[in-house]
Amino acid sequence: MQLNVILQHFLCPYLFSYYVRYFLCYTQFYGVLWAVLLFNIVRFMESHWFVWVTQMSHIPMDIDYEKHQDWLIMQLVATYNIEQSYFNDWFSGHLNFQIEHHLFPMMPRHNYWHAAPRVRALCDKYGVKYQEKSLYEAFADIIRSLEKSGELWLDAYLNK
Repeated sequence: MQLNVILQHFLCPYLFSYYVRYFLCYTQFYGVLWAVLLFNIVRFMESHWFVWVTQMSHIPMDIDYEKHQDWLIMQLVATYNIEQSYFNDWFSGHLNFQIEHHLFPMMPRHNYWHAAPRVRALCDKYGVKYQEKSLYEAFADIIRSLEKSGELWLDAYLNK
C-alpha cells in the first residue's frame, strides 16, 4: 500500500475522529477555552512523563564505543532496571524493567516482573552485571546527563 493511501483512508479519519470526540465531550462540560487548555496541559504533562520514563534507563549508559559484544550482552549493558515497587510499576507502566523489555520486546509489560528473577539468575550464573537503580538515582542521572550535554554544547559554541 502506498503511504498516501494509508494516510488518506486510515490515519486521517482516525486523527480527525479523536479530536472531534475529545472536543465534543469536553466542550460540553468546560467550554471551548477550557477544553483546549485541558488538552494542552494533558499533552504537556504526558510528553514530559514519556521522556523521563523512556530516558531514565537509557541516557547514562556507557555504550559510546563498539565493544564487539553479542546482542544479549549489549542489551544488558545498554539498559538498567529501576527498583520494583508499586509506585515505580505504576509510574513507568512496568517499563522500570528495561532489561527485560529489551530482551523480550513482545512480552506484555505487566509480565516483566515474572521474567526479572530468571534473567538476574542467568546473569549471576554467567557473570554478567545486572544493573538496577532507584528511581531517584535514575532521575539524577538524567539531570547529570543534561548538564554534561549543555556543557559540551556551550564549550563548542564558545570555542568555535
